[in-house]
Amino acid sequence: MEITENERHYLESIKEKIEEKLHGSGVTFSERELEHINSLKTKITKKIDEKLLIEKLAKIAEGNDPIDKNLYEKYDVKRGLRNANGTGVLVGLTSIGDVVGYEVKDGQKVAIPGRLVYRGYNVESLVKDAEEHNQFGYEQCAYLLLFGKLPTASELEEFNALLGELRTLPENFTEDMIMKAPSADVMNKLARGVLASYSYDPNPEDCSLSNVLRQCIALISRFSTLTAYGYQAKRRYYDGKSMYIHNPLPELSTAENFLRLIRNNKAFTDDEAKLLDLALILHAEHGGGNNSSLTVHVVSSADTDTYSAIGAAVGSLKGRRHGGANIQVAEMMDDIKENVKDWSNENEVKAYLEKIANKEAFNHTGLIYGMGHAIYTVNDPRATLLRDRAAKLAREKGLEEEYNLYKMVEKFSPDILYNKHGDGKRICANVDLYSGFIYSMLNIPRELFTPLFAVARIAGWSAHRIEEIVAGGKIYRPAYKNIFAEREYVPIEKR
Repeated sequence: MEITENERHYLESIKEKIEEKLHGSGVTFSERELEHINSLKTKITKKIDEKLLIEKLAKIAEGNDPIDKNLYEKYDVKRGLRNANGTGVLVGLTSIGDVVGYEVKDGQKVAIPGRLVYRGYNVESLVKDAEEHNQFGYEQCAYLLLFGKLPTASELEEFNALLGELRTLPENFTEDMIMKAPSADVMNKLARGVLASYSYDPNPEDCSLSNVLRQCIALISRFSTLTAYGYQAKRRYYDGKSMYIHNPLPELSTAENFLRLIRNNKAFTDDEAKLLDLALILHAEHGGGNNSSLTVHVVSSADTDTYSAIGAAVGSLKGRRHGGANIQVAEMMDDIKENVKDWSNENEVKAYLEKIANKEAFNHTGLIYGMGHAIYTVNDPRATLLRDRAAKLAREKGLEEEYNLYKMVEKFSPDILYNKHGDGKRICANVDLYSGFIYSMLNIPRELFTPLFAVARIAGWSAHRIEEIVAGGKIYRPAYKNIFAEREYVPIEKR
């Protein structure tokens, strides 16, 4: 229990008497003073006991909850909503995105080159179009995901203007909702910013399509601002550094505004912004089955408000098994660079990767982060595109040796892990292997790697929320089988 402000003031008022008593003087306290002192003593004692009690209860919970793994097979439980052959359990239909990494023939998965499809269009085509026209492509990608069609030039111009108008946060939001309650983790600050947006919405509970669309477009526009300001508050209150609050400019793209808002001098190059734009396009959507998009469907199916659904998705993406994996890659690469003396020596790099796989190095989990994906096996098209575009920037920044180190991790890890586990499953590099390296080359702080994922994915989340509202119609209610037998109730005096 916390001591209240009134109790604190009272302690201050009798401070001298307490000090005299501690030094052995004959000072006495009135009944009222003793009553207050004893009350505070009880609070302090209770706080200490509370910690011990929680530890005791945690041990009880730990011993009570384990479930025999054999029971999952006995009852044919689809753990993680996955079938025995590794494919996902079909729980819904979507027309938004498709993630293709295998075909099922005669009940068996057959690996094929990976494809990522947005509303029927291969994402590589969207990237190619943006590059050929020297344009920022994320906004067109968001339009496509929301409305299921590619915009005309005038439609895109109109959509970009709307996004530009909405990037500035509501009046007093920055001071009251971000600066007064900073967070050490930007993802938590982003989630709180999303939920706080409910209070600034004149019509937050209306789940009609037009109102939800209005809310989603505003969130797509403001995610970069919420993230950047949350980061600036962290710098000031947790890192002891200067805080810079720049205004977003309506004429700039999402990528340009983000770089402007996080940098002290607001400066960035066109090449930097275009590379970040590429990363945003590739992270914007990944089918309805990924954890955070599924979260949007599940929460939206309960007929709740947009901010609750998107806030839940942010919490999901924060997890280290989901969007937080890119930071794990960065930390692993730090460890490799520190322990491998010659980064160009393939034998030395391979030997250290084997130590990581054997739980002898890095964090002793046996995982090589940035490798493997639930669907992609031959290749993750997002990783391929980022790797190829990263090469140019690495040359410009004199980081080719480090870039080649990443390529060696991608080259050797599949065989190392295949030989280690022998389960017949081949793996490939995933998007997290190269995304963090690109962000580092763009001088984007590591604590923004996962929030950047959210800045991109809000487009896909919004499309999935709208799809659930339009086409869902049923609350998600999967089954859990109870394996605990019923018992006779025991009165408290007999326990």
